[in-house]
Amino acid sequence: MSCERIQQPTSRREFLQSAGCGFGAVALAALSPQSLLASTSTAALNPVAAKIPHHRARAKNVIFLFMEGGPSHLDTFDYKPLLNELAGQRLPSSFKPPLTAMGEVNAPLLECKREWKQRGQSGLWISDWFENVARHADDLTVIRSCVSSGINHAGGVCSMNTGSVFGGRPSLGAWVSYGLGTENENLPGFVVIKDSEGTVVNGVRNWGNGFMPAVYQGVEFNAEGVPIKYLDNPKGVSNERQRDKLDLLSALNRQFGETRSDNTELEARIRGYELAYRMQAEAPQAVDLSKETEATRKLYGMDKEETAVFGRNCLLARRLVENGVRFVQLYSGAGSKWDSHKGIEKAHSKLCQSVDQPIAGLLSDLKARGMLDETLVIWGGEFGRTPMSEAGDGRDHNPSGFTMWMAGGGLQGGRTIGATDDLGLYAVEDKLHVHDLHATILHLLGIDHTKLIYPHKGRPERIDQNEGHAYAKI
Repeated sequence: MSCERIQQPTSRREFLQSAGCGFGAVALAALSPQSLLASTSTAALNPVAAKIPHHRARAKNVIFLFMEGGPSHLDTFDYKPLLNELAGQRLPSSFKPPLTAMGEVNAPLLECKREWKQRGQSGLWISDWFENVARHADDLTVIRSCVSSGINHAGGVCSMNTGSVFGGRPSLGAWVSYGLGTENENLPGFVVIKDSEGTVVNGVRNWGNGFMPAVYQGVEFNAEGVPIKYLDNPKGVSNERQRDKLDLLSALNRQFGETRSDNTELEARIRGYELAYRMQAEAPQAVDLSKETEATRKLYGMDKEETAVFGRNCLLARRLVENGVRFVQLYSGAGSKWDSHKGIEKAHSKLCQSVDQPIAGLLSDLKARGMLDETLVIWGGEFGRTPMSEAGDGRDHNPSGFTMWMAGGGLQGGRTIGATDDLGLYAVEDKLHVHDLHATILHLLGIDHTKLIYPHKGRPERIDQNEGHAYAKI
């Protein structure tokens, strides 16, 4: 797909108007030592300075709701009546047996016990596990033909976050930070929040910088309590004294780093100290949820035990993007809790209940504040689940065809993209590999993924490893 370009003027009047508006950017470029375009340059004095996108962006920020472990598309957003008709039987011979991680290929098909309804004016099929999200059906773009190369959690989570089943590459949030910079240099450009102290498979590599400078990595906020530890000065330390200490530390670090220019971790540590100092002034108000009204807290489900944690994280995500954070990733089920090889009804029921109202509250709140059009909300996991049963009442991993959805970001809602076969096993229409999803997300942010390049060991590296295409119909 060719990237959308800013339209050329069609008249002399339009040309003069566009040129006049552009003079300000020319002046800014002359005054600024930074590159203003999303580029491959690594020599900018401030690598996280805000940059102008390659083309007109539909979205400015991303909130990625990651259901770690693999939610079942067959029981949530991809309705398959044939599955229940054939429940208890073997996979028909007309279907190619899947490559599974742990389950039995010849296990009987497992019925879906959910109640399905067509929702909104668009008539999207959504199950009763997401009754609250279903009220936003006309805002959702449901992608039912996602494909991943990872058949297990380590490879799947790594692939969905970095584009590769092997660790060591930059995460999607890092690429966005590299390409667009940050709108608020007093807060991190990329923030990660889990719903518990559980460890996401692969750990910090999921939001790491890979081979790019460490300054682009995600900053993990606390799952519970105060979002940012040690934000206040130690007792008895004034701002002036803290500033003097940081100035001395910075001078020593830079002196040490003069002969070690390739040590990006040192440069990131220096910038980290500076960011921490600036955050002491700005972050407290950005993460102070006590200023939110009781109605807003209830909207996110913070008044209920089962939804309080993810509700708090969704509200915090809204406040962060509201304050200029470019990319926020929220993990549900940290520790692969969505992985339901057995007892899927019990496990998924609890997890869906914990996120349904908070996600719906987030969509409602963004929309009411006029922020949904510029904020791209993404929902999904590393893969889906198989139609065959495992352990009698569970489902195995399915990377060959699963569902994700997007909302906001200038997207037309109330529609589906792609399709799986009649049993939800394989993507058969408009197949979108993880590489295509990443390219599409970048496109919505105004970035041409073919031009967002980082040179590494003599090779021009891209997030899609030269395999992805931005989806033309998004």
